[in-house]
Amino acid sequence: MTTVIDLDRETVAAGLADGSLVIVDVREPHEFAAGHIPGSVSQPLSRFDPRELAAYEGRRIVFSCAAGVRSLQALMLSQAAGLDLAEHYRGGFKDWVASGGPVET
Repeated sequence: MTTVIDLDRETVAAGLADGSLVIVDVREPHEFAAGHIPGSVSQPLSRFDPRELAAYEGRRIVFSCAAGVRSLQALMLSQAAGLDLAEHYRGGFKDWVASGGPVET
């Protein structure tokens, strides 16, 4: 069974502020380089490997992309690999920018 928890910008911002979560940005490298949520890490969907997520053990892993489509794909791949993950940033980077969130390049 697939479990998906859609997080909003406020929840993501709070988790980043207190260090409890890590944003795994699954956009392609050129998209990430052009701008990303501060503190997020790049793991492009085109070469996504759920085993690499072990590096973030101890923090909530939240997937993000441009608008919530690729983040869901990464979430499904992770669940298929047996990982107990369920959260993604529903609006993604586009929502972050539209809401006035800071951007890192």
